[in-house]
Amino acid sequence: MPELPEVETIARGLARRVSGDVIESVWLGSKPEPLKSSAADMEAALNAKKILNVRRSGKHIVFDLGESGTSGDSASAQWIVHLGMTGQLLVCPPASEVAKHTHAVLRLASGRELRFVDPRRFGRLAILENFTAPGLEPLTISATDFANLFRDRKTPIKSALLNQKLLSGVGNIYADEALHRAGVRPGRRAATLTSEQLRRLHKRLKQVLKEAIRLGGSSISDYVDADGEEGFFQIKHRVYGRTGRPCGKCGTTIKRVVIAGRSSHYCPKCQK
Repeated sequence: MPELPEVETIARGLARRVSGDVIESVWLGSKPEPLKSSAADMEAALNAKKILNVRRSGKHIVFDLGESGTSGDSASAQWIVHLGMTGQLLVCPPASEVAKHTHAVLRLASGRELRFVDPRRFGRLAILENFTAPGLEPLTISATDFANLFRDRKTPIKSALLNQKLLSGVGNIYADEALHRAGVRPGRRAATLTSEQLRRLHKRLKQVLKEAIRLGGSSISDYVDADGEEGFFQIKHRVYGRTGRPCGKCGTTIKRVVIAGRSSHYCPKCQK
């Protein structure tokens, strides 16, 4: 599932390419799973609307929509896209082949099309107003607020990092990578971390997320950006997906455990 860096990369790419464009027509597929709003409501909210901006909120992509005939920047509604596990938002020329699992096509005044493709249909599309993802923003949260989220929690720190009601957007890859860089074992109870460990984890998580955004995210499955290009952060992974391989820092074999149903990768020597 695309995590914060992948969603941020896609949102930034879309903002550069389609902000200011106008949606001239909307086609929605027949599969009901992707639509959290009715097809009629979605078509009415999108048709003839100007895309004021595209941004990320948690793991969601938010399209701020306005009236096409006005010069103001006040959003009339928001088109919310959650990519699920295999969702993609692609800007395409209209003559290009439409992928088999395309569930939405927005024809733009610029002559291009914005297509939502999702083979496994876990992605979701909705029309909302004033949407805000639950949880605090990992890229801007202060060290004090970060520590307060976890200080009294008895769950494993890995599970707490993945709790979207606490931090919005952090997923399996970047939790594993941040914990390794901070020297914290994923199964440690959050409440047992010292103030210094929490401070270090806060710092390393931000560093990992920012570096991943700079490299366009991690392409380990279906993820591509708005141009159909893969990311490169996977070459920087230190523990995620490296079970049985040596730790790049100490040479110890990377281990995998399951915590709350999720695979977790760590170095038994570097992480305590």
